[in-house]
Amino acid sequence: MAGRPPSRQLAFTLPHAESFSRDDFLEGPANAAALSLIESWPEWPNRIMLLAGPEGCGKSHLAAIWAERAGARSISAQGLTAATVPMALTTGALVVEDLNPKTFDELALFHLMNLAREEAAFVLMTARVTPAAIEIGLRDLRSRLRAVPVVTLMPPDDHLLRALIVKFSADRQMNIDEAIVSFIATRTERSVAAARLAVEQLDAESLRLGRPVTRALAAELLRNHD
Repeated sequence: MAGRPPSRQLAFTLPHAESFSRDDFLEGPANAAALSLIESWPEWPNRIMLLAGPEGCGKSHLAAIWAERAGARSISAQGLTAATVPMALTTGALVVEDLNPKTFDELALFHLMNLAREEAAFVLMTARVTPAAIEIGLRDLRSRLRAVPVVTLMPPDDHLLRALIVKFSADRQMNIDEAIVSFIATRTERSVAAARLAVEQLDAESLRLGRPVTRALAAELLRNHD
């Protein structure tokens, strides 16, 4: 019918599985020390260790690799309670994810650290900041936690950032060329989270408009988000 505007393709947000296997972990200078820690287990400098770094830097991926190797259970710091501590340590290894300020039960964490020491269990914690930056009211927990060795993950270098963009695109079955990778890498924040978001948005915009993923589309998208 004359005058009808062109139809627009609906874009459906579908889940995209992300593999947390060792083979899918991309190594670079930013995460080499953390990966070395995981691969050196059980020869750790301390039975309780902590990985610190910004959102999306690979902490959960490394924790999943270690959990597979060590037969560890996994629990969020927010979900940890005094009642769940004994069960959480039954395998002798535990991942405690997202130990971030004001999100966890201090008494439960103190109980966990004491019990882990008594039972010679291994615990790997993850957090966005180091323990020194976490406000803790329980004095004994504060001193205990700040004595835990910390391995920090840094923002990705250029090579790793480009490799991550390729990986995130492959996870979404997106075909991108080097020009698109370079364009995204030079125009987004140098972080894993920003690279992942840029790829997600490019994929969604491509589906919404019914257009292939091109450098021109990436330029339009990133310009609109400036």
